[in-house]
Parts: sequence; C-alpha cells; structure tokens
Amino acid sequence: MAIPQHTIDQILDRTDIVDLIGQRVKLKKTGRTWSGCCPFHQEKSPSFHVYRDKQYFHCFGCQANGNAIRFLMDIDSRNFIDVMKDLSNQTGIELPKDNQDSKRLSYKKEAPKPVSIPVAPNNPAQQKTQPTVSVPDTSIDPFAEILPPSFDDSAYHFNDPFMQFDMAAAEDTAQEGNLYDLLESVAQYYESQLPGSKTAQQYFKQRGLSAETIQFWRLGYAPEDWQHLEKKFPQDVEGLKLLGLIRTSDNGRAFDLLRDRVIFPIRDSKGRVVGFGGRALNDEIKPKYINSPDSEVFHKNQLLYGLYEGRKLKAQDWLMVEGYMDVIALQQYGINGAVATLGTASNIEHLNILFKQNNRITLAFDGDAAGQKAARRTLEIALPLLNDGRELKFFVLPKEHDPDSLIRQEGIENFQRLLQQAPLLSDFIFAYLTQNHDITTPEGKSLVMAELRQLTELLPKTGSFRYLLSQSFKEKLGYGRRWTPQVSNDASLSFSIRTRDEDFALAILMHHPFLYIHFETLRAVVPQNELLAEVLRLMNIVFEELPDDQELATYYVLGACSSYAQEIADIIQRTNIEALTQAPEMADKLATEYALALQEKYLRNKMKSPGSLIESRNLRQQLNELTKKISLRLVS
Repeated sequence: MAIPQHTIDQILDRTDIVDLIGQRVKLKKTGRTWSGCCPFHQEKSPSFHVYRDKQYFHCFGCQANGNAIRFLMDIDSRNFIDVMKDLSNQTGIELPKDNQDSKRLSYKKEAPKPVSIPVAPNNPAQQKTQPTVSVPDTSIDPFAEILPPSFDDSAYHFNDPFMQFDMAAAEDTAQEGNLYDLLESVAQYYESQLPGSKTAQQYFKQRGLSAETIQFWRLGYAPEDWQHLEKKFPQDVEGLKLLGLIRTSDNGRAFDLLRDRVIFPIRDSKGRVVGFGGRALNDEIKPKYINSPDSEVFHKNQLLYGLYEGRKLKAQDWLMVEGYMDVIALQQYGINGAVATLGTASNIEHLNILFKQNNRITLAFDGDAAGQKAARRTLEIALPLLNDGRELKFFVLPKEHDPDSLIRQEGIENFQRLLQQAPLLSDFIFAYLTQNHDITTPEGKSLVMAELRQLTELLPKTGSFRYLLSQSFKEKLGYGRRWTPQVSNDASLSFSIRTRDEDFALAILMHHPFLYIHFETLRAVVPQNELLAEVLRLMNIVFEELPDDQELATYYVLGACSSYAQEIADIIQRTNIEALTQAPEMADKLATEYALALQEKYLRNKMKSPGSLIESRNLRQQLNELTKKISLRLVS
C-alpha cells in the first residue's frame, strides 16, 4: 500500500506525541520539554525528552529519536503499514485503499462499429458481370420490410456459430481504457496537428519560441472541427467526457472543449499528461485561455505548470510567475525553475509544493495596482507557512511588463539582475506597510506597527520569525536601544583567539533568544563541560517564560546566565553578531546553519566511542539523516 506524504503529514499533525508516548512512558513537564526514563534502554535518571511543538522525541542516553510513527514501530517492533493503520483509526484520516486508483482511472471503451463487406459470387462468369455495389448504410435494416413485425431472430442465434463468434468478439473489444493513456494519446494527436496549422506556428514564432522549445514543452494545436476528438478516438468517448475534453450542449449535442487553439500539455510531478491549456488564436474569442476542468487526474489547485520540467532540468531556484508563456520563455533563456498556476490564484497547496523543492522561493508580481493586490493576498496566504528555515522573496516587475516581455525588451542579464535584487520578505513587508504612512511621526510609526502585528499574527506561533520581524521593524523605525555588552579591558582578550561555531551559537542565542528552538536538540550531543551546554540547559528552563518583546527577552536570558556574563560579553564582542543578523532571514539562516554544523560535529565525536551497540546504531541513523539535511541546504 502506497501512502501519500500529505496523508502521513495529516496523521502526524493530528497526533499529539506527548499523549501517545505518555501512554507507554511516565512523562513529567521539565521546562520546554516532557521527560521520562527511556523505554529503549535501562536507566535510572530520565534522559528521554519529548517535544510537543516539534512532534519529536529524543533520548540523550541511547540517542533513540523520531516522530510518533517511529516510536510505535520501535517500541512494538511493528512495520510501517500496521502502525499507520492504527494511527489512521485514532485520527479518523482514511488511508488509500488497494486498487482504488486503478478503478477511478478506468473507463469502458466502446466496441468498434461493424463494417459490411460484400461477398463475391462463386461463379466466375457471374463475377465478371456483377455490378459494383456500394457499402450499404448500416443504420438501415434492409430486411425490416420483409420480416413481419413480430419476428424474433434471437431464437436462431444459438444454432448460428458465426453469430456467436461475432457477439463474443464484440464483448472482447469492449475493454477498459486508462485515463492517463488516453491523455497521452490526445497529447500526441495535438502535437501532430501543429505542422498543419500555419496560424498556430506563426503564433509561436511571434512569441520567439524555437523548434527545440516547442518540442521540449510538447506544444500542439487543436483543430477547428467541433467533433475532432470523437472522430479520432471513437472508442474513447466515455473517457474523453470523464476528462471534460468532450462536453455536451444544452440540446444534447457533444462538442470538443478545445478548438482552434494552441495547446499546452500539463504534466504532473511524475511527467504524466493530466490535462491541457488552450490559448485562442483569435484575440476576439473569449475566454482567451481555457484549461481542462477538474477530473480524477486533474486538480488545478494542486498542480503547477513547469514543475516537472524544472525538476527534470535540475532547477535549484524556483520562481512563480503568472502564465504558461512566461514559464516557457524563461526556460528558453536558461531560467529553469519558473512555474505558473493553472488559471487560478496561488494558494497554500501551490506554495507548499514549491517549498518542498527548496526552502527559498520567489514570487513574481506585476507592478500595477492589481499586482500589489495579488501580492498582499499571497502574503497573507504565505505567512502561516513560513516555518523556520523558509525564505520568501517578492519580485515586483516594472509596470506594463511580464517576465516574457521584460526579457525580450531588456535582455536576460538585466532580468537576472532585477531578480537577484528582489527584496527579502522582511524588506518587502516594511516597504509595503510604510508606503502609505509618514514614519517620521509617532502616529505613522504606531500605525505601521499596528498593521505589522496583524500580519505577524499569521506567522507560525512556534517559530522565531514573528519575533525577529517585529524586532527588525522596531530598529528601522527607531524604537528602543539594543543591548551592547560591557567588556572588561583587563580581560585576557587577544585577537589571536579563534572564534568557534559554539561562540557564534551563543552570540545568536543572546541577541535572538527565540532562535533557541533551532539549538535545543544540541543538548543531546554537546559535552557538559562546554559553556554552550550550560546555556542551553538554562534556556530550556526559562524559554516558556520569555517576554514577547525581543529586547526584554534578551535581558531575561542574560539574567538567567548571569554567572557567565563576562564570558558571554567577550564572545558577543568577538563575533560581531549584531551586524551579521540585522535581517530577520539572515538571523534565522545563521542559526540553522550553526545548529546543523555543531550537531554533525558532536555526533561524529560521539560515534568514536559509543556506549552500546544500540547507541551506535541510533547515532549512525541520526548522522545519515543529518547529512541528507545538510546536503539539501547546500543545494538550496
């Protein structure tokens, strides 16, 4: 049974890992985590910790770790499917049923209509004089007038071996078809029609597309004929209707959805054709663009045009634009990660799909009023998705331009320059909120902060970005005064002292206490004689009580760590962390990178002398997962 990732994620979201593990392990609230004695090895002092917000458990002793699924698999020695079935029953989220997809994707093919073939006479002499007879109209029964109305020929079928053979053959030909196979056949048909339409070829030529680009995107043409698909695929009419490619008028007449249009095949993440976009060749025809309607295989709210092609070309950076031609033009100029929605506004599904490709994505918008309205709407959709580590940029195009026209008019180099200069989310929000207020006045600053609070309420509550963003705005508007360390001049400070990753981690924690969530898992691997280990221990205790205001939170943490004030002040001055983390995105990025680097360092150290075979196995598993995570960040 193949279980989609989104179903697994839904089940985990609905599973409270503290409640689940608490049924097997006696847990006690200790600061930010729940702790107890590890069920996977013998111990007297609790070293097993459960993180409710991360839905994650970790043992500091044997290094066992994972989510709710991993816990049940390990503690009961059960396989993945059995555990998922139990969690499915508990959460009420259904798992896919075997063979369900194949049934949904099938349709009944129509048997081919029989063709009457005249039989030549046996007498050669008669054969010469036999006049030419045309094939009769099969819709007319020539014996209807000869046989009486009450005549029933069914009784004779049993003794007619040829009749039985014909009926069996007809039944055999009434086979089932597959919607994916049918869509592929239709795509090939539309491709084959393009060379026969000068108008369609001229359209692509005017848009500057090369023959190689047309072939790569499998562009085609739908003929003017109202029933061209029915004529080409007479056995597949039922399937074509299921796909919405053949529609029925009010008077009951069937007609093709796409006619006299250039065709853009739409592929899913596996490269299968799932639908089509059609652009009218006559600008007077409305609507200009038509897409396949939703069907068993086509869900426009969950698809992005160009995603498969971008992944095929190993795109690293992803840019969401407005239309098909923007995606195609950008690819032709070497920008392989452009995607577009299918005639709908961007939604949560679209953004999540892109964030799975890369934690850093860019959204392009027109510079006019409509573009700004779309940017605001997308901003409100995107903010709840900005978990720590995700980065969003807004690329506002010059007025009267889309990516295609901008490249053709100003060249790919200038386009690349403008794209690279696209502001980070924090800068975009600041510019957006301050454009209508006078921020030189207290009233203007107050209005900006009020609007910012409305937006930051949309950000994930468990992340750190909302606090970083608020602090960034306060600094830009001139609120408050940042804490600066007071360093003793007689301290044995030397510029020859090497600044370690541990020092940068400490400095980040002091200036941005809410970034502790990136570092808390380090508590399981950092040696206890390290200052970082003690600071992490103290932060785990006080984290839940931190004030919402970031500056106050810094003072709160400094108070908790007062025993190490001089060492911390020394580290902060040497790292110059305030300058390095001015942008909220940069602070979050640095915290993630230092946390991963330190985790890898100490995991490798622990692997040199594991306490047991179980701990060795768990450490190796952690290191493998961590290496994959680091590799993905390097790629992005």
